[in-house]
Amino acid sequence: MSYHNAVSPASQGYGYSYGFSAATPAPFPGASVNAPTTTTLNATIPPMMGMGGMPTMMGMPQMPPLVPSGAGVTPQGTTIVTAPATEESYVENILRLNRGKVGTFYMTYENNREWNAKIFKGVIEAAGRDHIIISDPTTGMRYLLLMLNLDYVTFDGPINYEYPFAGGTISNTTPIATSTSR
Repeated sequence: MSYHNAVSPASQGYGYSYGFSAATPAPFPGASVNAPTTTTLNATIPPMMGMGGMPTMMGMPQMPPLVPSGAGVTPQGTTIVTAPATEESYVENILRLNRGKVGTFYMTYENNREWNAKIFKGVIEAAGRDHIIISDPTTGMRYLLLMLNLDYVTFDGPINYEYPFAGGTISNTTPIATSTSR
């Protein structure tokens, strides 16, 4: 198949001019440097629109916006950050309520030949979603324990506990309801 001019329709960019011509230096070895100049069309490239209606550059990947955990994004790209709901009663929250108390922490370490299970006893200093910090009152040694390895915790005395339930809070001081039989 031959063309009436020396320029292939594929180099026309589907009717858009990209601002360069075939007279520019060859993009790869073996390409002709003395090729005829293409005709520039009076068409413009439509701008690419990114999140929030902001134009993006051609060929640049669009990065998603950074959104805080638990927040939503509207179709227009606006981030909606909601106030955190009442915290659920996770293990770390129970441990935080018992800061300053002595607890015994039973931990399991898989694939460990020296010690598969280990017991730590100490005063609770802090607790996070993935860790517990305790200190041994006799040695002063502090331990950073991973929640991942925690099996259970025991306390010698009562445990402080709060749990949001049905618009109220249940705690270790909430009276236990007794059922009456008829």
